[in-house]
Amino acid sequence: MKITIALAQLDIKFGDPDANFSQIEPNVQKAAEQDADMVVFPEMWNTGYDLTRLDEVADVDGERTQKLLASLAKKYQITIHGGSVSTSKNDTFYNTTYIFGPDGKLLTSYDKVHLFGLMHEDEYLAAGCEEDHFQIKGVSAASVICYDIRFPEWLRTLSLDDSRILFVPAEWPTSRIPQWRRLLAARAIENQSFVVAVNRVGSDPDNAFGGHSGIYNPMGDEVLTLDDQPQLKTFTIDTKETDDARGFMPVFEDRRPELYR
Repeated sequence: MKITIALAQLDIKFGDPDANFSQIEPNVQKAAEQDADMVVFPEMWNTGYDLTRLDEVADVDGERTQKLLASLAKKYQITIHGGSVSTSKNDTFYNTTYIFGPDGKLLTSYDKVHLFGLMHEDEYLAAGCEEDHFQIKGVSAASVICYDIRFPEWLRTLSLDDSRILFVPAEWPTSRIPQWRRLLAARAIENQSFVVAVNRVGSDPDNAFGGHSGIYNPMGDEVLTLDDQPQLKTFTIDTKETDDARGFMPVFEDRRPELYR
């Protein structure tokens, strides 16, 4: 199956939801004009890492985000991977992904499982504990968020559901961009899947973010990479490549899970 995916690499305004929400429709519209089947946004695009003010800026029950993404998905007839946003649920804060189909219906949601202590997520956010699976044009896919990619056992768990595409929204600092690219390639190779990763650019009071969003094929080749500026680019993948990779080297069939821990 051929799927055209648009990567929306944003410069996120720290703690300014109104400014950040205003960036979403222009990028969805541009992706639709380029005949994309799907547009993907970065991590925590509504607030950035303004964690100390989550009680003021987080999206309560994700309502604002869901309303916007649902309406835009239906308006432009496109699947929207909403990256992730800060949300509050019953006075608890999460880093949450929402994905909407072209009919405007919610396909899935996901709360980030692995919280990143170096950016103080563990002090302010609650961790999720559920998998995230959905389909795009009949192809199975799954999502993680940023730091999750450092846990290959988690992405393998998701891939065992026959996922062919792994999506990774992120706020990955410039200083660790070389690791970002290597980790994404490794996750693609070991899971024999496409990896679609969208990082932010710009800076906040504590970090600079390096972009380099990209798409990696099941052999780990970087078939699309962006630089460190705000932009939207599209690329068409062919998920037959996952069948070819898994047929040539049947890694999933050769697993010995009884030995793993």
